[in-house]
Amino acid sequence: MPVQADGYSLGELAVRFGLELRGDPDLRVSRVATLHHAAAGGISFFANPRYRKQLEATAATAVVISAENAAWCPAAALVDANPYLSYARIAAVLHPAPVAPPGIHPSAVVAPGARIDPTATVAAQAVVEEGVTLGPRSFVGPGCVVQQGCRIGADSRLVARVTLCPDSQLGERCILHPGVVIGADGFGFAMDRHTWVKIPQIGAVRIGDDVEIGANTTIDCGAIEDTVIENGVKLDNQIQIGHNVTIGEHTAIASCTGISGSTTIGKRCIIGGLVGMAGHLTIADDVVITGFSMISASIRRPGSYSSGIPAEATKVWWKRVAQFRKLGSVKPSSQGKSLRSDDE
Repeated sequence: MPVQADGYSLGELAVRFGLELRGDPDLRVSRVATLHHAAAGGISFFANPRYRKQLEATAATAVVISAENAAWCPAAALVDANPYLSYARIAAVLHPAPVAPPGIHPSAVVAPGARIDPTATVAAQAVVEEGVTLGPRSFVGPGCVVQQGCRIGADSRLVARVTLCPDSQLGERCILHPGVVIGADGFGFAMDRHTWVKIPQIGAVRIGDDVEIGANTTIDCGAIEDTVIENGVKLDNQIQIGHNVTIGEHTAIASCTGISGSTTIGKRCIIGGLVGMAGHLTIADDVVITGFSMISASIRRPGSYSSGIPAEATKVWWKRVAQFRKLGSVKPSSQGKSLRSDDE
């Protein structure tokens, strides 16, 4: 659907995304908005019952909503069983990513041996070294550094100040946000009495298609073999991924999580923020790990896993700590089965 300056009619959107329309098909929307702040020409969504009062008072032209909640909607309704998903697709049409003109900015530094598709863009003060390949419509933003031997697939975007270390591979339709570093040395040292000896990190990083990586996230290169991020993975801001980690397809990880080296995470996992994982673990497919959890053993079965203690009033927390300290004097029960996730 081509971008239109005056937005789109609800009839067009309903047909395009297979939605049931309850309202005037000629009404037009040109932007997304929250239920609370929407005005004429805006479209919002309703997926959480806590916002019902905002729904009932909204001034949006249209709301994407489920059938069971549509009766509460005072605006035109685009009805779908998954309103948040349909809203996301409509938002992408109303607010498309900017398209940069192809070419190389005069201030960019591009090695003679780099292979750059004529439809690719290299922005101001970017550096592209020897042996690099930039695919069709790829974008290397301002201040990015793409080092020797890297490959960037079609339609992938390095937004700004992204660094790809040597031989990193990036698939198609990926987005790397400002400050991302791909392929820096992993934390590899050998002890020589009381000093550390650096171990050369000779692997690379391979990233699949449709991967998005948030600002200031870092992914270390492999120590010997490669670190691998598979298709469709979504990484939030400020995540640290150690060397030789593998993350399976369509896994999503929230901010400030740290994953130690040589851990393998399965497909379709959802990992909350501030999770810490020890090294050399295996996490099964379809695992959910809630925020602030510490993972010190492999998880062999799908399911939801948690650790950490939610905040309480300080005086209550002091009492809990006192109780924890007494646990060592409590004789453990001889009955019951361990709750470790890798028990058979």
